[in-house]
Amino acid sequence: MSREILLLADVLAREKNVPRDIVFTALEMALVSATKKRIHDDADVRVVVDRESGDFETFRRWEVVPDEEFIHEAQHVALSDAQKQDAEIEIGDFLEEALEPVDFGRIGAQAAKQVILQKIRDAERDQILNDFLERKEQLVTGAIKRMERGSAIVEAGKIEAILPRDQMIPRENLRVGDRVKSYLMRVDRQARGPQLILSRTAPEFIVKLFELEVPEVDDGLLEIKAAARDPGMRAKIAVKSNDARIDPIGTCVGMRGMRVTAVTNELAGERVDIVLWSDDPAQFVIGALAPAEVTSVVVEEEKHSMDVVVDEANLAKAIGSRGQNVRLASELTGWTINLMTEDESKTRFEAESAAIRVLFMEKLDVDEDVANTLINEGFSTLEEVAYVPLHEMLEIEAFDETIVQELRERARSVLLTEAIVAEEQLGDIADDLLGLEGMDKPLAGKLVASGVKTRDDLADLAVDELIEMTGIDAERASQLITTARAHWFA
Repeated sequence: MSREILLLADVLAREKNVPRDIVFTALEMALVSATKKRIHDDADVRVVVDRESGDFETFRRWEVVPDEEFIHEAQHVALSDAQKQDAEIEIGDFLEEALEPVDFGRIGAQAAKQVILQKIRDAERDQILNDFLERKEQLVTGAIKRMERGSAIVEAGKIEAILPRDQMIPRENLRVGDRVKSYLMRVDRQARGPQLILSRTAPEFIVKLFELEVPEVDDGLLEIKAAARDPGMRAKIAVKSNDARIDPIGTCVGMRGMRVTAVTNELAGERVDIVLWSDDPAQFVIGALAPAEVTSVVVEEEKHSMDVVVDEANLAKAIGSRGQNVRLASELTGWTINLMTEDESKTRFEAESAAIRVLFMEKLDVDEDVANTLINEGFSTLEEVAYVPLHEMLEIEAFDETIVQELRERARSVLLTEAIVAEEQLGDIADDLLGLEGMDKPLAGKLVASGVKTRDDLADLAVDELIEMTGIDAERASQLITTARAHWFA
């Protein structure tokens, strides 16, 4: 009997090209299945096959559970009963009893055979998949074997992968037998066995295609830093040269456009803009908005956004069809881009300057000329006037040291007074509002100033009311109100 098991394990391991241990595990499962049929289908059975001798032992076991949770006698044993046999046994341990092993020759039935073969098939598939993943190939080439509910099953060597319908390029007509390239998006291990999920719409796909067509990338002379796509319509990639002798855009385009054309053909005619990457975010955004010409850029670091000014003639180009150009440029650079004409920029600047002018004139008790000088020198808040390094303010030709010191003292005095008032206002706010998730003291101060002092006061507000009171964005306002209302439904 033992010799038969060893021979069977060796034969199956060689035939199926899987480790012997996989075969032994499959044999153990088959013996477990046969033993359960003999004693009780719900029983917890453990079989151990000795990998060297082929001998095997069979155990029935019960998990130790608290007395009050004992309901399944086929799988569980109450703690009090278990401790009668082993005083040191604890909850979660197993009580085991040796069983007479089943006759392996007699259970070489179809059921046992199917268990063994299925286990080996699973092992073969896992082995092939692991070999593939070890090669770290993210660009998968294969033929479409069949279509299932709009998705394509792609056969790449011995591997089968799925290209979901929503990961196909729009209006692309793929048929059985077509050879396609795709990007390996992820491995789905929740499905029935691990499954490769492919994509032809992911931005990473176009990066891999250029890496395939442009050997300088593989050599490290060129880098593709970012990509953004409107699949089947238009794409942008950002490239950087690591060698001053190499033109990154020309290298990606190729002689007579051969390289970029090869990529475009694979992407069903998707137009590709190649942008020069830059460390300077403003310069990067200017390049990303090509072919539109940019007049000026104002960077707002805190909001991670840029106000980009273009003339009327370039506005349509900058926006692109259905906003495509500016949207792709924003995705490529990672910055929010606010496009405006020169007239719109001027109107906005004047409105902002007017508000700042009123602030300086009222809070610092200065005339319009002094306020305008501060604005023209780039000052926009009281904090900047109070705490910008002294030598920077002394560089302003219109101010002498006496004026500078006076302005700084007045700004600091106003800020201190406002801080004291804010702290006093916070004394009126209920703890349940101040301790609300997402709340902070500056926001709480604005709420108190508007008469909102408790959690229920906040919960009664509409989102647009909260935005008007505080100036926060819609997402944060909605989340705060939802959180404030949570106790109503608890």
